[in-house]
Amino acid sequence: MASRLSVVMIAKNAADVLPDCLASVKWADEIVLLDSGSEDNTVALAEAAGARVFTAADWQGYGVQRQRAQQYATGDYILMIDTDERVTPALANAIRQALDNPQPNTVYSIARRNLFLGRFMRHSGWYPDRVTRLYPRERYRYNDNRVHESLEAPGAQVVALKGDLEHLTCRDFASFQRKQLAYAAAWAQERHQRGKKVSIAAIFGHTLGAFCKTLLLRGGVLDGKQGWLLAVVNAQYTFNKYTELWALNHGYTEKKPL
Repeated sequence: MASRLSVVMIAKNAADVLPDCLASVKWADEIVLLDSGSEDNTVALAEAAGARVFTAADWQGYGVQRQRAQQYATGDYILMIDTDERVTPALANAIRQALDNPQPNTVYSIARRNLFLGRFMRHSGWYPDRVTRLYPRERYRYNDNRVHESLEAPGAQVVALKGDLEHLTCRDFASFQRKQLAYAAAWAQERHQRGKKVSIAAIFGHTLGAFCKTLLLRGGVLDGKQGWLLAVVNAQYTFNKYTELWALNHGYTEKKPL
């Protein structure tokens, strides 16, 4: 007997992307959406699609919010996705096959195709961009990281599934930049609270390293114009997060936890 699947997602003001996301997973046994205070019709769209919708508006970071969302799931397995992601038919088929014959102490990784300014990147560190998203509900959960959260699965075998998860990472550049800046601030706040320090030299070293890594080591040059632009964006993001950490180290800025 196949294991039951709960598709779990967290959301806020995602009405523009949510319908296609929900349509791509309508075959699942249940869909759970945890809303963090949407002011658009995210909740109404999710309910109309048959999702079980819950609310937790006291934001404590992505890791904690995913943990909360998972608590509402009832399936044997969790597929954790974001509202700007879509499960392709090939991936859906691979997931069904895995659930038909689940392996003990095993989690499953998925390749993401990330959209950047009109192009699904094939290099630049943005593909295959494997993320571990399919796992037994009662055995594993996400860590507490405010940003760049990940699944805690010590000792588990990781099996790579066929098929891709399409990720609409950057459809609008200004919105993407705002999100990147928020990520940088959260990253710096978390590191500062843990006592991490950074020097001016390290800021520029990390920034230059991010540019070269994206463009050369990760083959960004093969992604054409978008590859060059992404190398600059990654360098900018790296500069922002380390500069914010430096500013926090020296008391030049005050940030409340995000």
